[in-house]
Amino acid sequence: MINKQHVIVVMPAYNAARTLEQTVQAIDRRVVDDVIVVDDCSSDETAARARALGLFIHRHDHNLGYGGNQKSCYRLALQRGADIVVMVHPDYQYDPRLVPAMAYMIVSGLYDTVLGSRILCGGTLAGGMPLYKYVANRFLTAIQNLLIGQKLSEYHTGFRAFSRKVLETLPLEENSNDFIFDNQMLCQIVAFKFRIGELSCPTRYFAEASSINFRRSMKYGLGVLHSTLQLALHQRGWRNERMFGEAGRKLLLAVPAEPSP
Repeated sequence: MINKQHVIVVMPAYNAARTLEQTVQAIDRRVVDDVIVVDDCSSDETAARARALGLFIHRHDHNLGYGGNQKSCYRLALQRGADIVVMVHPDYQYDPRLVPAMAYMIVSGLYDTVLGSRILCGGTLAGGMPLYKYVANRFLTAIQNLLIGQKLSEYHTGFRAFSRKVLETLPLEENSNDFIFDNQMLCQIVAFKFRIGELSCPTRYFAEASSINFRRSMKYGLGVLHSTLQLALHQRGWRNERMFGEAGRKLLLAVPAEPSP
């Protein structure tokens, strides 16, 4: 807790049994009130490891995808009273020791969203990011900044913190359940004029770290261009995109009860 604001870490997990404990141990529990792990129907012992560590665990009966996993993460965090939610990948690629700094940036009232930027740290390639991913990151970021009027160092980090208001406001149910969810969400944050801060964040690339392959990276890149163009047209009033408007579907915090048989 920081200044009476509850801080919850959410972990969208898939086959993260080997790195989960190391990631959790690096989280400062003097600041973080709760850790939620959503297991997206892993084939390993992710759920069992989370229970053994005393974490709140929710397991999907079938794989919903990275975006679908995040929707569950944020829904559960709001249900459990979060004022600030920090998404931490359980593969130890991003450094969880930065969670308090990201949370404090939101508590300060200066930012609504904080991104852990791999680019600002200056050692991205040395940390093991493949060259083609680095080049694609820089190219897509430049295009996005140009089209939607921002000055972010990158749009593609998976280490993010949000205020409760952001998660309650954004029409997240309009977004994909696939990897492009991350970029769609960030475009929505821009569309709703929330304030974005960035923090330098070193990363590690190793065998257990989650990463999408070249084919899926290409699909993601095309999705980034599409969602950015959608936002650019919406900003200029040339199209009315539901995912960037008040009428878009927001997260349902309570799942309706099924009718009795």
